[in-house]
Amino acid sequence: MKLYSYPACGTCRKALAWLRDRAISVDPIDITRQPPTLEELGQALEQLGRKRLFNTSGQSYRALGSAAVQAMDDGQALAALAADGKLIKRPFLISDDGRILTGFKPEEWQEALLAP
Repeated sequence: MKLYSYPACGTCRKALAWLRDRAISVDPIDITRQPPTLEELGQALEQLGRKRLFNTSGQSYRALGSAAVQAMDDGQALAALAADGKLIKRPFLISDDGRILTGFKPEEWQEALLAP
């Protein structure tokens, strides 16, 4: 599994600790240095919709502006996300079966990663 995260993000650290406590191994990737690919972001868009992809509380999003993001078509939105990892809601996890999770909600992660 790949886990795109930001080392200074408290939510990302909580997610990593949660995974570690459950002996779930991930390949941690600094989202600011290596954002998810356009293909991965496209899969996330299909699975989650645009609203779950953007880090709306981050500086990059505020600098860009909500109106500008809403005015983008999907291709423009994906290109913006791929160009600036801080725009992406994190942590951004891609499971081995291709399921994508954004943000960290323990109950959602429990169901997606540990349910039979």
